[in-house]
Amino acid sequence: MKGFISKIILFLIVIATVSCSEDTIDLEGLGSVRGRVVREGTNEPIENVKISTNPGSSTVFTDEDGFYLLQNVPSGDYSLTAQKEGFLAVFKSVTVIADKTVELVLELDVATAGNRPPVAPTLVTPLDNAEDQPIEVKLVWSASDPDDDTLTYTVTLRNEENSTVEVFENITDTTYTVSNLAYGIKYFWQVSANDDINPAVNSTTFAFTTAIPPNNRIVFTRLVEGNSVIYSADESGNTEIALTSKSKNSFRPRRNVSTGKIAFLRSVGSQTHLFTMNEDGSQVRQVTSQVGVSGFNLEEIDFSWDNNGSRLLFPNQDKLYAINAAGGGLSLMYQTTDGSLITEIDKNDNTGLIALKTNDLDGYSVNIFTINSSGVLQQTVLMGMPGAAGGINLSIDGTKLLYTRDISGSENTNYRRLDSHMFIHNFNGDPTVDLSTDKVSGTNDLDARFAPNDASVIYVNTSNDGISDNTIEIVEISDLDDRVKVLEKAAMPDWE
Repeated sequence: MKGFISKIILFLIVIATVSCSEDTIDLEGLGSVRGRVVREGTNEPIENVKISTNPGSSTVFTDEDGFYLLQNVPSGDYSLTAQKEGFLAVFKSVTVIADKTVELVLELDVATAGNRPPVAPTLVTPLDNAEDQPIEVKLVWSASDPDDDTLTYTVTLRNEENSTVEVFENITDTTYTVSNLAYGIKYFWQVSANDDINPAVNSTTFAFTTAIPPNNRIVFTRLVEGNSVIYSADESGNTEIALTSKSKNSFRPRRNVSTGKIAFLRSVGSQTHLFTMNEDGSQVRQVTSQVGVSGFNLEEIDFSWDNNGSRLLFPNQDKLYAINAAGGGLSLMYQTTDGSLITEIDKNDNTGLIALKTNDLDGYSVNIFTINSSGVLQQTVLMGMPGAAGGINLSIDGTKLLYTRDISGSENTNYRRLDSHMFIHNFNGDPTVDLSTDKVSGTNDLDARFAPNDASVIYVNTSNDGISDNTIEIVEISDLDDRVKVLEKAAMPDWE
C-alpha cells in the first residue's frame, strides 16, 4: 500500500514539473531568425521596425532595406512580433532550430487599414428640385463616420446654363452658404465627405432653381474696394442686386426697357469704353473699340440710348458719335464749332430731340442746348452762367429738360460745387422751376433723372465738402418738401 502511494506522488510531481516548464526555452542549442519586413500590397521595404520574440530572447530593428537578423536565439518555439508606429503589429509563429537560420518575411499594413469610410452624406435642404430659391442659398446636409473620424466636406456646384463648376473645399460644418447666384437658373449640388484616410464619399446630386429676377427699375453705382460696381434695386431701394464685378470699374448705367439691356461705361486699361449687359448682369458685351468715350472728368460724362435701343450716342472730346448697340456702324453725328468738350448727351426717341452739355477743359463755361438728328441747333437752355452745371435729362414727351446747376457760381480747380440745385426747363416758354427749394443747406443735388412717369425725380444728394457719402433720393415734383432717401452710399442713378 505504501508503495502504491509513493508511485502516485511521483506521478503527480512529474506532471507538475512538465506543466511548469511550458514557457521555458530548450537549451539544447542556438539558432537564428532572419528576414525582411515589407508593406502589405506593395512589398515596399520598411525600416526601423522593432522585431522581438516571445518568450523574450533578443530585440532588433530592420535596416533601411527592411532586413533584420536575430542571432543566438535558443532553439524552441516562439511568437515573432514586428511593430512600428503607424502600422498594425504582426505576430508570427516560428520554430528556432539549433545551428540553423530560419527565414521569415513579415508584411505590415498601415494602422488605418481597418478604418471604414464615411457614410455618404445625405442632402437635406434645399429639397431636390426646389424652386423659387433666393440668390443666396444655405445648403444643409447630414453625415457620419463609423469610426468617429473627423470629417471635412467639399461642395460642388454646377448650373445648366454653362460649363462653370464651382468647388468649395475644406468645409468643417454640415452647412455652407453659396452667394451671388443668378436669377432664374437651375443649379446642381453635391457634397463629398473625407476622413483623410479613405477615398472621399459622394452624396447623390440635388437640384434647385433660383427665383426669377425682381422688377428692379432703378440702377445705380456703389464703390466696392476701390472700384465702381453697378447695382439694381426696386423703387423702394430694396432687392439690391450687384450686376458687375468688383474687380472691374463699371459706372454710369443706363437702362433701356424695350431691349431689356443696360448700357454702361467701363475702364479698359487707360481708356473708357461703352458696354451693354442684360438686366441681370449677364451677357456683357463691349460696344466701342476704335473710338472710346473721353472728355472732361469721366465721373461727369454721360451718353444716351438711341433708335429704341438699337444705337448708342456717346462723346469723345468735342465730337458726338453714334454706334450700333451690337458694335459697329460708328459714325460722327456732331462736332462743336468752338472746340468745347461734349460731356453729356440725352436723346428723346419720341421727338428726335438731342440735348447736349458742353464745357471747357476745367468743366466750366457750360452750354446746354438741343439739336435735331442733323445737328441743327434747336434751342439754348443755358449759356454764359458761371459755375458747374449738368445732369441733363429730357422728359418722356420731350417738352421739358431736367438739369442741375451750382447757383453759387463757384469755379475752382477741384471742380467743387457748393450749392447745386435741380431745375426743370420748359421748352414751351413757361418759367424754369427750381426743385431744390427744400434742400439741406451745404449740400448738392446732382445727377437728376425723371421718373418713368415724369411725376418725380431721382437724384443724388451729398455734402458740398466733396468727400462725404452720396445718398440717392426721390422727390415728387408736386411736393418738393417730401424728399425720400432711397439708397445710401450710392450714385449715378437711372430710373426707367
